[in-house]
Order: sequence, then structure tokens, then C-alpha cells
Amino acid sequence: MPEVFNALPGIEVPVGSISKSLAQIWTDPSTPGESSAAGDDVKATQLNLVLHLGFATTPDDGCTQFQTALRFAHRYPCRVVVLCPLSHDGGVTELRAKVYGECFLGKSKGDTRCVEFVALSYPVSARRYLENQVSVCLSTDLPLYYWAHRFSLSSRLADYQYLLRTSKRVIFDTAIVPGDALTHPWPRPELVRDLASARLLPVRQSMGQFLAGVPPARLVEGLFSVNIAYVGRLAAEAHALQRWLSSRLVECGASTDLRFLVKEETTGTGMRLSVTFGYSGANRFQWRGDFEAGQACFETRFGADPIHFPTAISLLSPEAALGEALFY
Repeated sequence: MPEVFNALPGIEVPVGSISKSLAQIWTDPSTPGESSAAGDDVKATQLNLVLHLGFATTPDDGCTQFQTALRFAHRYPCRVVVLCPLSHDGGVTELRAKVYGECFLGKSKGDTRCVEFVALSYPVSARRYLENQVSVCLSTDLPLYYWAHRFSLSSRLADYQYLLRTSKRVIFDTAIVPGDALTHPWPRPELVRDLASARLLPVRQSMGQFLAGVPPARLVEGLFSVNIAYVGRLAAEAHALQRWLSSRLVECGASTDLRFLVKEETTGTGMRLSVTFGYSGANRFQWRGDFEAGQACFETRFGADPIHFPTAISLLSPEAALGEALFY
């Protein structure tokens, strides 16, 4: 993981002078980086975000998540603390730190906002000091959110009790974390959010609005199965869609024994999802979405006439999905 820390933007500073170095970014024009002089009146920080890069994170992946957090901060100015644990410390016993700052325009020309990053690299032997160091790096009196990226063991992540208990939200992506991540006994499971589910917001909105026009009793009449198929890297999204449909259909009166099947289509290319409701009567519902083409289609029958309804579809961008998972 030192390669990940080294690849991240910013300037390395002594751990004991992080606060001083952050202040210097906005006052010393000779400091390297993208920042410019900024007073406290434009550093309208709204929240703290801890981005925890797991052992499986590569330098390119780490930089990608850094940029996602930066784009997110353009909408929600924040202090971001990036944790870079060392899987093999090679005898390293001390923490290392980097700071980075950037200003950007808000909704108007005179609306300037700034974001601050602190990156911390630490060996396992220094793990017991981490919570104290993180607390020093955070902006005081602001809510804390925790984003755990690409961790390899849920039980190992559970060791970070300070972050898991103090944060208003704990988020991860079920596409790249262990299979037990959603069922692990986290200290506050009600605060856990899945980025795969967040990315599906446009799908959930489109499907929910369409099905809202069908009386609940008719929607579940004769319904015995729901089949979800995916093509491409959409397994996590398919399972997230299954969980959402299950909860919504049960609220409409469907049996809790309703059979769900999530499967990968072995033919075809691209990024596609489809949902088919199995009915014992004349009702029919099928939705198909092609995310590369940006097109979806409803094929339904809940009355005398069948309906064919094409529509646009997409997944949320990484930064928009981050906001959806954190705040909703």
C-alpha cells in the first residue's frame, strides 16, 4: 500500500503538523498543488468523509476513488481523510501524511468553495493510534461519514469501531467487497448503505413510477416468481434490485415466499439488466434495460390492452451514487 499513498495527489508533511500544513495551503502561494489562497469564509465545509482504501486497492484504483471524492466535494464541500493501511509494513512503524487542497466555483461566479484532503499511511503496528490521529484531522462539530473501499474481510474492517460507531453512514460497494458484507453484524447495521443500490436510483425511480400506476392488489394477483437477469459487470446491481423489489412487492401484498431468481445471461455483450414477473393469470410485466445504449423498455399487461413503453435509462455516476448512499 505505500504505492497507493505515494500515487495520491498532495504534498507529504510531518504527521504532527497536519493542521498547520492545511492552513499553509491557503496562505502560501508557493505551496505545490491546485489550491489558491482562501480564507475561512470560503472554506464552507459541510461534512467529514473518511475514505478507507482496503489492502486490495491498487494505485490506479486509489487515485480513481480520490477523484470521485473530489468531484463529490464540488457539490458537498468537505474535509476528506484517506486511510492507506500497509498490508506489509516492511519494518515501517510510523505514520505518514499528505495534505491537498483545491478551490472551485460554486453556483455563481462569486461562490468559491474549497475542499481539503488528508491522506494517512499507517502500518498495522500503528493501528492503535489511528483513531486519535483521524479525530485530529477531522473538522470539529461536523457530521462524519465512512466509506470503506475494497476491503477483503468484514471481520477485519469491524476492528475500526470508532468509525463504524461514530459515522452517520457506513458505505461500501457490494460489487467489490466480501459476500457477507451486508449480513455482517456491524455495530449499527441500520446505517449501512450499498453503492450498488445507490447506482440503481434511476432504475428504481423509473420502475417505481411505472408500477405505481397499477393497483397493488392487481400487481401481486397471481404473482409467483420474479426473475432478474444480467449481462456484464452488474451482478451486485442485480442483487440490489432483487432486494428492493422484494421489499416493495411484499408491501403491496405479495407473499413473503415469493420466489426470486437472479442469474447471469451467458449470451450477449454489454451491460444489461432485465426483470420478468411470473404470473399464473393474464398479467404480464417485463422490463429490459441496456445501459450502454441508455435505453429501456416496459412490456406489460395489467388489463385489456398490452403496453409497450420505451424510456431512457442510466446508472448514477460514482460521485452521484456516493451522495445518494451518504444522504438518503
